[in-house]
Amino acid sequence: MTGSMMKTGLPVVGITMGDPAGIGPEIIVKSLTDESVYGSVRAVVIGDKKVLQRAASMIDVACGFVDHRPEIPTTETDIEVFDLRNCGAPIRYGEVSAVNGKAAGEYIEKAYELWKNGTIDAICTAPINKESLNLGERDFPGHTEFFASLAGIDKFAMSFFAGQLRVVLLSTHVSLFEAIKLVRRQSIVDLIEFTDRTFSKLLGKKVSIAVAGLNPHASESGKFGTEEEMEITPAVDECLNKGINVSGPYSPDTIFMRAHKGEFDAVIAHYHDQATIPVKALSFGSAVNVTLGLPFIRTSVDHGTAFDIAGKGIADASSMKAAILLAGKLAAAAALEK
Repeated sequence: MTGSMMKTGLPVVGITMGDPAGIGPEIIVKSLTDESVYGSVRAVVIGDKKVLQRAASMIDVACGFVDHRPEIPTTETDIEVFDLRNCGAPIRYGEVSAVNGKAAGEYIEKAYELWKNGTIDAICTAPINKESLNLGERDFPGHTEFFASLAGIDKFAMSFFAGQLRVVLLSTHVSLFEAIKLVRRQSIVDLIEFTDRTFSKLLGKKVSIAVAGLNPHASESGKFGTEEEMEITPAVDECLNKGINVSGPYSPDTIFMRAHKGEFDAVIAHYHDQATIPVKALSFGSAVNVTLGLPFIRTSVDHGTAFDIAGKGIADASSMKAAILLAGKLAAAAALEK
């Protein structure tokens, strides 16, 4: 059991506030004042207290904001904060800003520092705006690459948990043209092996993995493309010979529903929308993004900053709540293994 869990009895989840101009502050306040979250984890927001207070006032939620002190028990009406006080002037909701991007980057860096020194057990992230982040002199396409750089690792993958459907992505934010070029035997072998290791550890059991096809009906023996025959099937066969419980390629229009019904523990998808369309269709608002391969648990919402509704008090906090609870659940399971 980690040091922070021994002090509190609950997994301590550090929640980065995300872009201050987005819906992050709002959905964090909504989540941490929900009885389904309080008592399951000890949550600590890494952000700017004034921005959180403004969000609470906007949605008419009565709660206190206190500095995090591990030795002092929390109350149901208090939200613990590591207050970086880095937002400056009042935030203009829904706007790209170098100041906000720099602040969002500092929350990420602080969260990693807190995990490294044992203050928190897991990290859950509210959404960032990539343009603001880059203007704020943090040159990363997203959280995944940012955390990987901080941790000094080069092997990681994006996954989504949506109930029993768990999807791992071969490629993420690249064009479809580029994604297809990345469907190569060795890359698929590497991802199958990586998924087998990481999911077996996360779920505490030997897992079953399905691999989606790339083409319609997984090409129907070469009628609609050659990637299955030339790249995907040989990769699956190689991993089978290594003792991994993997099968496929399966028709992409059915395999995700089969996994959703519990037939497989994880599905490997070949490009971003192949994964996220079924995830969001089946579990929009409650799916969770989980980064695999980091030395710590990191979860996130399945949506962006929603600048178009920021500041209106109408954001749905379901995915944020699910991400916080999953971070706590995975951190508690990891602690029991130590």
